[in-house]
Amino acid sequence: MKQAPVLLTGLLALLLLFSACSSNTSWRDASRESAGIAPDPATTETAVLHVYGADAWGWRGWFAIHTWIAAKRTGAESYVVYEVIGWRLNRGLPVVRIDTDIPDRYWFGARPQLLVEHRGEGVDRLIDAVDAAARSYPWKHQYKAVPGPNSNTFVAWIAHHVPELHLDLPFSAIGSGYLPN
Repeated sequence: MKQAPVLLTGLLALLLLFSACSSNTSWRDASRESAGIAPDPATTETAVLHVYGADAWGWRGWFAIHTWIAAKRTGAESYVVYEVIGWRLNRGLPVVRIDTDIPDRYWFGARPQLLVEHRGEGVDRLIDAVDAAARSYPWKHQYKAVPGPNSNTFVAWIAHHVPELHLDLPFSAIGSGYLPN
């Protein structure tokens, strides 16, 4: 009989914990502005290749990050962003998104962290290799948050095929271990 109050207290604690994890902000209202990490392409002539990670949306951000790659070729006036976005499947689109975009956007309110940076000579060749690996990603029409394939699987795929990136994804990049050996 003493277990009922303990169980009830435990359930209330869990409910409080999960309610604290939620945000009153909708993902639609969350910041997608530049974090000011990437060099301005208008004033940066050299090639730039960045890998970013930011906390996943909502309570998932306590455990996992979303990763992506941003690249600017020598002389380019914009960045190309390489990422996987799972909800694209709901629109009948491939999950892989390769497009001109803000390279260091907040990931729906979460500030990105720079995981790897390459600049200058030889980076255009590295960007070519990243582009080829991204376009050969085998799970373009599949997405599963756990265990993958997901956004971290995509970046791990690229890192596997482009070892010159020197990218070691953190433990919180859930799905990065989805790749077959």
